[in-house]
Amino acid sequence: MPRLLVGIALLGTGIAMMVRARLGLAPWDVLHEGLAERTGLSIGVVIIVLGLAILLLWIPLRQRFGIGTVINTLTVGLVADTALGAIGRQDELVIRWALLVGGLLVGAFGMALYISAGLGPGPRDGLMTGIAAKGFPIWIVRTVLELIALVIGYALGGNIGVGTVIFAFAIGPLGHWFIERLHLGPTGTELGTDLGPGVSAD
Repeated sequence: MPRLLVGIALLGTGIAMMVRARLGLAPWDVLHEGLAERTGLSIGVVIIVLGLAILLLWIPLRQRFGIGTVINTLTVGLVADTALGAIGRQDELVIRWALLVGGLLVGAFGMALYISAGLGPGPRDGLMTGIAAKGFPIWIVRTVLELIALVIGYALGGNIGVGTVIFAFAIGPLGHWFIERLHLGPTGTELGTDLGPGVSAD
């Protein structure tokens, strides 16, 4: 449980750092930001509401959730909003790049802690694995879901940029690196969560 809670805190903080960097977001966060722009809600509230809506899709997929799923769904958005308020808007390009790189590292470490806790996938990862369980390759399901999130988010005004590309190629290897080097236990594959490029653990 401590590993889960620290992981969630780092995940939310990493999201906030990348948002403040304004250099491009992870695919799901592009959608979160786009929905926030259109609805006037904070990005954290959007993360929570969309997470709850996605959990409803678990029902026909017969996907099981754990205590970690519930805590993740209800708290990552709150952490993100709190961190956004603490960081504030940054205009210096050097600081923005530092936030991008730092957010990626913090988020990857948080993902490694969360996944290795083994207390249930986040709503978005659970949707991915639930669909994959119907006989589809998990990498195809992951790619399609994240492309859908990316396209819709961009159309709604979400931020796509170099950070989106960096995230897509770096988050998987970084997550694996943290899990292996810090002896955090099960890998993403063993837990039914693919850690390939472009996947988040929220």
